[in-house]
Amino acid sequence: MKVAKFYAPGDIRLEDVDEPHVSTGEVKIRVRNCSTCGTDVKILTSGHPNMSPPQVMGHEIAGEIVDVGAGVEGWSVGDRVQVIAAIPDGTCDDCLAGNPTICPNQLSMGYQFPGGFAEYMIVPREVLRVGGLNRIPDGVGFAEASLTEPLACVLNGQELARVGAGDTVVVVGSGPIGCLHVRLARSRGAVRIILIDINADRLAEAAAIVRPDLTIVSSETDPVEAVLRATNGRGADVVITAAASGAAQEQGLRMLARRGRLSLFGGLPKDAPTVTVDSNLVHYRELTIVGVNGSSPAHNRQALELIATGVVVVSDLITHRLPLDRLLDAIGIVGRGEAIKVTIES
Repeated sequence: MKVAKFYAPGDIRLEDVDEPHVSTGEVKIRVRNCSTCGTDVKILTSGHPNMSPPQVMGHEIAGEIVDVGAGVEGWSVGDRVQVIAAIPDGTCDDCLAGNPTICPNQLSMGYQFPGGFAEYMIVPREVLRVGGLNRIPDGVGFAEASLTEPLACVLNGQELARVGAGDTVVVVGSGPIGCLHVRLARSRGAVRIILIDINADRLAEAAAIVRPDLTIVSSETDPVEAVLRATNGRGADVVITAAASGAAQEQGLRMLARRGRLSLFGGLPKDAPTVTVDSNLVHYRELTIVGVNGSSPAHNRQALELIATGVVVVSDLITHRLPLDRLLDAIGIVGRGEAIKVTIES
């Protein structure tokens, strides 16, 4: 079978390897869709500290079961499934306290385990042990189901930022994560959503699909002044920085209303991880700054249900569908910001 394997920064190879075979406690799937994301771009350019190369990449996975190992119950050949990306151990203090997203022993598909940029893959027992294999409901395609994982991360972020009814929400970054934030915030009752991006063309493309109430091109106007002007000086209840930009994080803090919440959703480059925080602004306005780290198995189940019920529409965010042998083209498209979401079909 064909796989896309990461060896080192700048070195991703399409290779022919033997099909894997299930062992006890495992499931084998025929991968139907594995979507790409900004992390794949980072892996190609810079690698990843948690990755164990050479490794088959891909963590936004949906497919069909073709073999079931001994001891696995509740799953059959032909079942359509979605696979979590982040795998908590389920036994540490954080997991037992109900916080699996910060499990210190977390493993990941496409990092420690071979991922979904392959024709076939093994769902390891570690995934099954924490309930990380989800049945795709009827009416949901494999491509749409592959967006469960990024939506699950977005769901975790909005829960931590307490996005809710009546909120004015600012989303910085109009890529696929930003678009999912707009859609989810709307479903959670936000009354006004402002979408910001430095790239006017990308912003216009995204806005035509997800329809925020206002767009701001931050390369053409001061985004802080624009948000304050749009909110009659009050500011936003929530600002979500879905971009790898320290400047956006610093600006986001200044956009907040009193008791507003800033979600640092997008991580910063490892060589520039710090920002300047006006501590007095946080102090006197009683602001909250929250971090976000992936998603839990429960978030994945909830996200798949949101997609299946049409509460969060994702099908129109998939702008490119490419075969596995064009993965490098797909990652290039993502890196250049020429798409909302690119999915690999195999």
